[in-house]
Amino acid sequence: MIFSLDREHARYTANLVLKKTAFLWLHALFFVSGFPALLYQIVWQRALFAIYGVNIESVTVVVSAFMLGLGLGSVVGGWLSQRNTPLLVIFALMEFSVALFGVISLGLFRWVASFTAGAPTIETGVITLGLILAPTILMGATLPVLVAYLVGFTGNVGRSVGSLYFVNTLGSAAACLLAAEVTMRKLGMSGSASLAAGLNTFVAIAVLWLYVRGRSAAAIRETELSEKRSAGLVALPVAATLAAITGFISLCQEIVWYRVYSFASGGSPKSFANVLAAFLAGIALGSLAARRICRDTPGAPLLLRRIAVLVVAANLLGFLTVPLVAFAVRYVDAVITLPLIALTAGLLGATFPLLNHIAVPSDRRAGAGLSWLYLSNIAGSALGSFLVGFVLMDLWNLETIELGLAILGVAVAVTLWMAGRPARFGRLVAAAAGVTLCIGLMVSCGPLYAAIYEQLQNKSAYRRGERFTDIVETRSGVITVDADRTIYGGGVYDGKLITDVTETDALLRPYSISFLHPDPKEVLIIGLAGGAWAEVIANHPQVERVVVVEINPGYLTVIRRYPDVAPVLSNPKVEIFIDDGRRWLMRFPRRKYDLIVMDTIYHWRAHATNLLSCEFLELARRHLKPGGILYYNTTHSGDVQLTGVTAFPYALRFGPLLAVSDSPIQTDKDRWRRMLLAYRLEGATVFDHSDPDDRERLNEIIAYADTLQKQGYDPSGMETAESIRRRCRTKRIITDDNMASEWTR
Repeated sequence: MIFSLDREHARYTANLVLKKTAFLWLHALFFVSGFPALLYQIVWQRALFAIYGVNIESVTVVVSAFMLGLGLGSVVGGWLSQRNTPLLVIFALMEFSVALFGVISLGLFRWVASFTAGAPTIETGVITLGLILAPTILMGATLPVLVAYLVGFTGNVGRSVGSLYFVNTLGSAAACLLAAEVTMRKLGMSGSASLAAGLNTFVAIAVLWLYVRGRSAAAIRETELSEKRSAGLVALPVAATLAAITGFISLCQEIVWYRVYSFASGGSPKSFANVLAAFLAGIALGSLAARRICRDTPGAPLLLRRIAVLVVAANLLGFLTVPLVAFAVRYVDAVITLPLIALTAGLLGATFPLLNHIAVPSDRRAGAGLSWLYLSNIAGSALGSFLVGFVLMDLWNLETIELGLAILGVAVAVTLWMAGRPARFGRLVAAAAGVTLCIGLMVSCGPLYAAIYEQLQNKSAYRRGERFTDIVETRSGVITVDADRTIYGGGVYDGKLITDVTETDALLRPYSISFLHPDPKEVLIIGLAGGAWAEVIANHPQVERVVVVEINPGYLTVIRRYPDVAPVLSNPKVEIFIDDGRRWLMRFPRRKYDLIVMDTIYHWRAHATNLLSCEFLELARRHLKPGGILYYNTTHSGDVQLTGVTAFPYALRFGPLLAVSDSPIQTDKDRWRRMLLAYRLEGATVFDHSDPDDRERLNEIIAYADTLQKQGYDPSGMETAESIRRRCRTKRIITDDNMASEWTR
């Protein structure tokens, strides 16, 4: 009898050890599972933006489709968690399925794109949804399935959600940094997708191994589960509402933070990865802290008051983050403030496990209960992204948005505190504190956010007391103008609001089109910016029609305020479209031009690849008439120049701009001089041949044609295609996949 009891005890002890080992392994594997989820998101978003454009409509559609898939996936996972099927097997099959889609995803996207290129916005939304709904549903379903499995071990929903959310989100945060520093730069999109698929496969195999090895512990797990059933302490609809609100606030803040960091970095693609990494790391650490709180089972009123404290602290810190980032930029670098984002996100992130702890019973319904809270959180997040990124940024400035979010956070916190049923005196104190905080926020907002963009963009100019004469904020970006009429888009130089070539060398290139093309009647300009180039080209003596495509409508607002460039908006020869340039070309495949001009953004900025890659050059080629020329800014990048002279047989560089064509470029120095002398801007002569200063300036400009035959590299002069090929032979050819010019700064 004693021997039999000892043997039974040994078996029980062995099973407990087995369960503990499986518990730890599952957390490690769910950490690894967070890597591919984020890599896919970055890669798929980039691929879809290349197909459908990076205008705000396309961005909103893609991001919303991702969130919708994750939210629906949580419901599917909750439903599966209640079936009489092995949960670990379901989880492994999901990982296998995502891996399979990851392997074929980029090829599938390209295949679909060939049939849907240039589709209207509504069709784009439906197509995008169809492309990524299946894999994102599978991703969203994994959390409820694993929570339902682990609740059987812990008997505690809050601890299970907190621990799993912690490891998975931490894995995603690590993936952001990995993508920014390694995979996107070294592996490109296809390599990153293959790496993600490999990680999914590894996780699936390891989970199946755990299932086979751990089936003997199942009987004990079921026994414990039946003993640990408990009812939720707060009604599920109430908790779901709170989850939606916290998700809404956190995503609103993330959108604002990304704009601020992107502006401060001049649009570096790493800013998104850095902000998202800090945001996810904060949520992960907040989930870990919540897990510790959930070790005991405090009453719902106490937990609601704790959540109220977290919400108000997060919103006050979020309100201060932007001024602190500006302060850091003035003296060090914005990167040092990323821990503030992590802390703010962590305070809000801790609320999700706590809400699960007080609302979801720890029985077989745990996965289903969590799925509804997760769906609510995702829905709130999607609404926050849409409302701030798509609506409020067109209506309010940065200061007003942050003030509105802070006041909303205080109101939510006070409501939560009241729901915690404090004593009457406590309710009065909470109400008074809320009113006082709101008044304090409104009073301090002005001083804290004064000259915020000056600090973020140019710390030396800010210290000298210089201020922008114009700031235009739209959902497509931030445009600033200084006292010298220099215009900046997203914190980076974008030209001058001047059309007089005698005042600036920045206009040499648009005035040079007669040197390159004998009869440029129809011209397409991708990128309006400050309008100076469009104004110059529209007044060219030979040009009959100009089509301009600009992604940010805010530039039109700026142009109207400056007399030198304002006439371009009313010029009958000019037609302006607000759209992504690549998307516009795909929407109108039959339109062809003598000349396509692009004063392209800096080669290292986010999404610059979409206008510099081999694939884009092939798209532009199809829009050129016989003898047509693509004339675009390489911003002195050897990669960009090598790509251009590789894609086209004929090329010529003038300063940072590269002219490429399928036909020999018919340069003519005398034709250039004649056209410049015939130039009129709104009826006024550009060069007066009787004026000695004008003659001297004209001769200086025409002299650039002589640099074409000189040996050696002259950054401001001209260069032949053969010379470019020799000089840039060690550079990389840019493709949509490798993004060779991005992720390098």
